[in-house]
Amino acid sequence: MKSAVVGLLAHVDAGKTTLAEALMHATGAIRVPGRVDHGNAHLDFDPMERDRGITIFSKQVTISRGDLSLTLLDTPGHVDFCAEAERTLQVLDLAVLVVGANDGVRGHTLTLWSLLQRYGVPTLVFFNKMDLAPGSGDALICDLQDRTGVQAFSYAQRDDSSVQEQLALCDDEALEEFLQKGSLCDDTIRSLVASRKACPCLFGSALKGEGTNGLLDALDWLVAERAWPKEFGARVYKVSHEAHGERVVWLKVTGGSLDAKQVVHGTGLSGEEWEEKADQLRVYMGESHSVVREVSAGNVCAVVGLSKALPGDALGAESAGQAPALLPVLDYCVTSNSCDSYTMYTKLRMLADEDPLLRVMWDEDLEEVRLSLMGAIQQEIVQRLMLERYGIPVEFGNGSILYQETVTAPVIGVGHFEPLRHYAEVHLRIEPGVRGSGVQVGSECSEDVLARNWQRLITTHVLERAHKGVLVGAPLTDVRIVLVAGRAHNKHTEGGDFRQATYRAIRQALMQADSLLLEPWYRFSLQVPAQRVGRALADLQRMAAEFEPPRVNGDQALIEGRAPVSCMRDYSLEVRSYTGGDGSLLLEFGGYDACHNAEDVIEAAAYDPEADLANTPDSVFCSHGAGYTVKWHEVPSHAHVQP
Repeated sequence: MKSAVVGLLAHVDAGKTTLAEALMHATGAIRVPGRVDHGNAHLDFDPMERDRGITIFSKQVTISRGDLSLTLLDTPGHVDFCAEAERTLQVLDLAVLVVGANDGVRGHTLTLWSLLQRYGVPTLVFFNKMDLAPGSGDALICDLQDRTGVQAFSYAQRDDSSVQEQLALCDDEALEEFLQKGSLCDDTIRSLVASRKACPCLFGSALKGEGTNGLLDALDWLVAERAWPKEFGARVYKVSHEAHGERVVWLKVTGGSLDAKQVVHGTGLSGEEWEEKADQLRVYMGESHSVVREVSAGNVCAVVGLSKALPGDALGAESAGQAPALLPVLDYCVTSNSCDSYTMYTKLRMLADEDPLLRVMWDEDLEEVRLSLMGAIQQEIVQRLMLERYGIPVEFGNGSILYQETVTAPVIGVGHFEPLRHYAEVHLRIEPGVRGSGVQVGSECSEDVLARNWQRLITTHVLERAHKGVLVGAPLTDVRIVLVAGRAHNKHTEGGDFRQATYRAIRQALMQADSLLLEPWYRFSLQVPAQRVGRALADLQRMAAEFEPPRVNGDQALIEGRAPVSCMRDYSLEVRSYTGGDGSLLLEFGGYDACHNAEDVIEAAAYDPEADLANTPDSVFCSHGAGYTVKWHEVPSHAHVQP
């Protein structure tokens, strides 16, 4: 029997959950499809989802038709919960990207497309709500091609000669086959889709049940039997808690099989390892589940008993996962009048266990709890979860922007840690990376200079925490940190010594570096009445936005581009005001880039890197049996290693 894990992804209001209901109904999984607007969708069963009419948490359901078995993962479509959608991508065999035909390709569609590209997931596009679309399917395909650069084609026309000719241009082997035979076989087209060189498109109206069987046919055509590795492996993509507090870990088995009571070994994104027993295995069907004794490779299940597993963890022989591409952009102070800060912090950490991007922090300087979020709706969900689960009402202060820092040119830093009976020295080169790459690590140090075990320890210390920049104390990112030299003492070196030396080397390098302040940017889609375009353009220029010329269609104008989050975060209220409710603003996280007002931000922060004793750039040397501090700018001249 053929099987696959298929993700359903879409921008908000594209009809993704409605499509899931239609697929369940078409395959006999449910007798009557539910409706989001009626609050009875089988997959949006959480009260918060039914109240808002949006998907907040990813859901699982298995459907089958003939010899095809599909595990559908319905993911959130709202931008505030796109991190939840991203976590599912690493376990997908295939994705169905749902696009509202009446809206076309939107900003969030492009974000999802880039994430699918990042994780290498073969993708079909289902244009939903065709009954509301004024244009033709060909126009929608052309728009998709123009916005994504992929060779899109109508699945129903895959045997058409002109369509196959365009597909042949995607690949040298396919072109050779087309030139020799005058056509492409199904296996060749499937391989183009599998390698993301081509994207089949389908059309329909999920609410009316139109196009559903065609989508199932396309999935049946695309899914092939697969041989999985024999050794056990799995990938964690979600953590949730039952009503009575039971912790449930969701994963996909990628090799061998997982048995109940099996002891599994896990590795986190930070490299931290753990080992625990899988007490119970569950297979979910929407809200209900059944308990099973074994789950074979290629299938998704939920596990009870894993207290340390987090989204992104690799189990068994599975390779290490990728750090998430989407990051929160707003930081809030959280307060509560009903409990102390420690209790509130502990409960928020439990929520962050389900969503690591919540990033709960205790600010020692201000003595307050801070929480990083994606947006206002996620803020409301956190408030409701804290009240319903733990009985703790919380309030949020004004959100502040989460800045980051990077370097613009390579720089070498030296860290030395040598109090009495301790010894470690580290030389690191920090060089600029590409935007969005995070912190990468490497080594150019010979094992004749420093043993391999010490080198591995240093690279672990580089990645084990976020390192503060020296401009405003924001996290360092988009750099590659390379070990170039180091020294240990046969008798006095301990593991913690290299931690201290590594931290100080990074900090010492940043004190010398040409640093650059980064801020989060939104991708925006602004639609206003044509007569209000002048006002919109003036606002966008004032907000340091970068945008394309307006596209006017009838009495409406569409402007797309990007702008700093700090300038545009409250602009939607202004749009509704000056357009009399006829305008709309869609915002999407567009990554980090150079801060448009860096000097003002740095001045306002008034951050003194030398006064930050928890992140000191200075080093400790030893003389006559006593340790002494050497200021950062003098450290290279005192170093014991001269690379």
